[in-house]
Amino acid sequence: MRLTILLLTLLSVQLFGQQITQTVRGKIVDQDSQMPLIGATIFIAGSNPILGSVTDADGNFRINNVPIGRVTLKVTYMGYEEHTVPNLLIGSAKEEIVNISLKESISTLDEIVIEGNDPKGEVLNEMALISAHTFSVEETQRFAGSFDDPARMAVAFAGVNGDAEGNNDIIVRGNSPKGILWRLEGIAIPNPNHFAGEGSTGGPINALSSKMLSNSDFFTGAFAPEYGDATSGVFDMKLKNGNNEQREYTAAISTLGIDMTAEGPLSQNSRGSYLANYRYSALDLLDRAGVVDFGGVPRYQDMSFKISLPVNAKHNFSLFGLGGVSGIDTEETDEENETLITGKFNGKNKLGVLGITHIWQMNEDMFLRSSLAATGTESAFRYDIPDDQKNFYTIENGSIGKSSTIAATTFNYKLNAKNKVETGLIFTQLNFNMRVDEWDFERDQLLNELSDNGSSSTLQAFASWKHRMNDDLTFISGLHYLRFSLNGNHSIEPRVAVKWQATEKQSFNLGAGLHSKLEGVSTYLAKRQEDNGTMSQPNKDLELTKAAHFVLGYDNQLGANTHMKIETYYQHLFDVPVENSASSAFSLLNMSEGYTTRDLVNNGTGKNYGVELTVERYLHRGLYYMSTLSLFRSLYTAADGIERKSAFDNNYVANLIGGKEFNVGAPSKNKVLFVNTKVAFIGGKRYSPVLLQESIEKASEVIDETNPFSKKSGDIFRTDFSIGLRRNRKRTTTEFKFDVQNIFNNQTVVSEDYIPASQSIYRNKQLGMLPTISYKISF
Repeated sequence: MRLTILLLTLLSVQLFGQQITQTVRGKIVDQDSQMPLIGATIFIAGSNPILGSVTDADGNFRINNVPIGRVTLKVTYMGYEEHTVPNLLIGSAKEEIVNISLKESISTLDEIVIEGNDPKGEVLNEMALISAHTFSVEETQRFAGSFDDPARMAVAFAGVNGDAEGNNDIIVRGNSPKGILWRLEGIAIPNPNHFAGEGSTGGPINALSSKMLSNSDFFTGAFAPEYGDATSGVFDMKLKNGNNEQREYTAAISTLGIDMTAEGPLSQNSRGSYLANYRYSALDLLDRAGVVDFGGVPRYQDMSFKISLPVNAKHNFSLFGLGGVSGIDTEETDEENETLITGKFNGKNKLGVLGITHIWQMNEDMFLRSSLAATGTESAFRYDIPDDQKNFYTIENGSIGKSSTIAATTFNYKLNAKNKVETGLIFTQLNFNMRVDEWDFERDQLLNELSDNGSSSTLQAFASWKHRMNDDLTFISGLHYLRFSLNGNHSIEPRVAVKWQATEKQSFNLGAGLHSKLEGVSTYLAKRQEDNGTMSQPNKDLELTKAAHFVLGYDNQLGANTHMKIETYYQHLFDVPVENSASSAFSLLNMSEGYTTRDLVNNGTGKNYGVELTVERYLHRGLYYMSTLSLFRSLYTAADGIERKSAFDNNYVANLIGGKEFNVGAPSKNKVLFVNTKVAFIGGKRYSPVLLQESIEKASEVIDETNPFSKKSGDIFRTDFSIGLRRNRKRTTTEFKFDVQNIFNNQTVVSEDYIPASQSIYRNKQLGMLPTISYKISF
């Protein structure tokens, strides 16, 4: 026996001496209690000789001399379901650190290992059973046209649509993108995008680099009880921990900007680690160097970090942060006469998030997660247009600042293998300082619409219970409570979900729940001038918009690497703010950002319903693909009682995503050529027609409010493509990539605006071809 082990060891040393290898390490814990699992077995599937490890007293494992390339991890533990981590990309420059949660089996004896269903795509939040997607950093960087932006990657999921004009707005199941909740490390954060507008959830560029992210979740309906203040979708992002044993660096340069990442241990003997990223706009650098010279250069920079501070087996602290600044000064010109300046815009944005999290492992069955965070945003903007004499005057000038202090705590208790309860409290203190002046074209003067400096707060509480009747049937039920102190309105929201694993390959899911969403504070505090000349705040007492979600799903594991998922849903929206006029068709459901000074009441309704199909082949032998189809309707009813198509009623969205990796050159060169593509076919965007003659007479845009969203653009077709080369050397990994959005430069007209300077209608088009070239080195 000893001779055999010696021969295998000598053979492995000889093999590893001929190729570049790396270390794979991490931690294995119980899914419900987060306690380390001692003695779990981890091995590289298909390795010969077998490469594997066993977890130590802290649940940690280490596998040395893993050949670079794609590998699959298998994890087994007595009394727990087997877990698979597929297609880990092992590079020569960085250790691969993987943290894995195992699910305890119910109906078996401790000494038996259970073969679980393939967990590829399994969501991180075990309290979410339906309309849930997990994405990895590698997928964010792999998908063509995503530009390493998780929001742009998410539009490939079934039921999700984006903004054809270029923003990374997330439109889920026909809902306004204002219904999205962004979370970072379990804390609700402001819109994490540069150049973000008031009340929006999207923007041109995400301020958080994907290189900071760990695997994260995205939800499209019937949310778990812990999620509140959201009616359309939840982006629950997790930051990864830095390497706590060795220092590692990544530097990248592209036509979008420079990008630098560093990670490593805090000190030689510390178990703590740091991870930090900084990015700067390439166009701003070129503009300052005098290389480019044109109006409207977008300027942005951002920084993010996470510091992990484990104290002992029971206590773990982490400090995290995100900051970004962006700005643009631009002159708009007439489409036909470029010497005619039709408008001047100046905008500046700031974003900041700083938080600390403490995890207390109280005993083998209970842990408490507590967080304290401060967030803030500030936007300043000014827009000028010319008069008949070509003298410019201001029609919009404002500054909106918001800050929040957030305290949150969540208690988790695993009663046994069948039952787990989770309860939590979230308190948010909101401060605001806002002033916005808008030009009143009827009164021909600049009027103040927002002028408030004050504070308010929200209180959220939730409780959920997971009950596993057996290994195949799981129930989750719970409540969420939300109260807004500005006007005292509140919402009590029951939630329920069921998953039935009917066979080894087929499962059924059911979810239902009530959800609510606050409007932006500017909507509550906006002022309007009444006919008698006095100013009022008509919307300060608005109630919360509510939505009841119902979802039914079916999943079929068609093969070892392919699955199909079907979901059908119905959403009933009520207490929707609409204009307080029996002849009005205005509803806040159609707004993507901003606020209104109209007098609103909560008498509106809406409904979204549809069916979604996903067929996906996970990356295997270098090939992957995903095909999604969404068929849906999005309707709303305002105070006039007429049911109409909403602004987001595109009717259908189809995506085809795929790619292939090829080993090229001599094996010793370790070169991989990768090709990825995405084809999107989207139903036309709806918009309201502009009344040209009335707009000319008023000297400002007038839309046909009797026929809102009655115009529909042509179908939107877009093909994204990327190609690149990745090479591993002994201690470095380099990657060169060419990535282009809308490679065929399709430019469908998707909306229209009135331009007072030229007294004409400008037709906004789909974002044209946008190529990027990038080079990245990790060491």
